[in-house]
Amino acid sequence: MHDLTVLDVRAPGEYATGHLPGALNIPLDQISRAPPAVRHAADRGDILLVCASGARSDSARKTLAEHGIDTATLTGGTGAWAAAGHDLHRPEGASRAVWGMERQVRLTAGALVLAGLGLGLLHPAFRLLSAAVAGGPAFSALTDSCGMAGVLARLPHNRPRRGDIDATVVALLDR
Repeated sequence: MHDLTVLDVRAPGEYATGHLPGALNIPLDQISRAPPAVRHAADRGDILLVCASGARSDSARKTLAEHGIDTATLTGGTGAWAAAGHDLHRPEGASRAVWGMERQVRLTAGALVLAGLGLGLLHPAFRLLSAAVAGGPAFSALTDSCGMAGVLARLPHNRPRRGDIDATVVALLDR
């Protein structure tokens, strides 16, 4: 039997707002805990990595490749999946109030730039905050990573409970 295992590498809050049916959640910052379980699932079938747009799933693919695990990514992520008319599964009772990581980054970056400009009226050195945040998107584009998303992923509403990751690893081993 050849199975397909779908792993969603977004933050748990994002995953709860809608994911591919049957997808298991292992946030990107937790993927290093999962290679043995992912390898076990890969021995039984293909692994498809999914995130909102494809960038985080590609990062997870590279991490797993370092462990000798071949995976594929969903081009365009859950956004492309939904745009193509496919359904996203939402766990019962899941809050839709959690914003996607890209939206969280835009809000935080904009707020920091405005704070730097506003505080810059008190002292010009505060404008450096705006300059530093403004450089973030350029760095992000060049490195195909997002440091601010990494920081925001550590906030409580984006963090998995330890038991959630352990349950996902067990589910992978049971496949």
